[in-house]
Amino acid sequence: MTLKAQLQADIITAMKARETAKLGTLRLLSAAIKQREVDDQIELDDAQVLAIVEKACKQRKESIAQFLQAGRQDLVDIEQAELHIISAYLPAQMSEADVNAAVAKAVIDSGAAGAADMGKVIALLKPQLAGKADMGKVSGLVKTALNAL
Repeated sequence: MTLKAQLQADIITAMKARETAKLGTLRLLSAAIKQREVDDQIELDDAQVLAIVEKACKQRKESIAQFLQAGRQDLVDIEQAELHIISAYLPAQMSEADVNAAVAKAVIDSGAAGAADMGKVIALLKPQLAGKADMGKVSGLVKTALNAL
């Protein structure tokens, strides 16, 4: 079952169970997917749907940080609940040791000689780690590894 089909099935399940919070969140996610399909006039595959899910998670995390700074715990709770629902559609996250190993292998495979070759290393890592690791942290690990050369 594709990720998009799973999302639609979960929307129907949430409707039947009268889970309004979950239903609203899933509908927002579905709307983002449909908007992208209409804008680009394409049928999204799982990788593209996963990118939309990752973006939604990132938006929720940023909102949580801003609401915490503003002292709005009520809004933080809502965003955390939505993040929990949306993150269920992400693949299992890789362990830090696995990410470090992938970074080390990519540095060797790309033949990187310094920080100027960061783009080459990231280009190798992105298809492997997309959705499985926080690419911001991966970028930091790559930068550290390349500065050590």
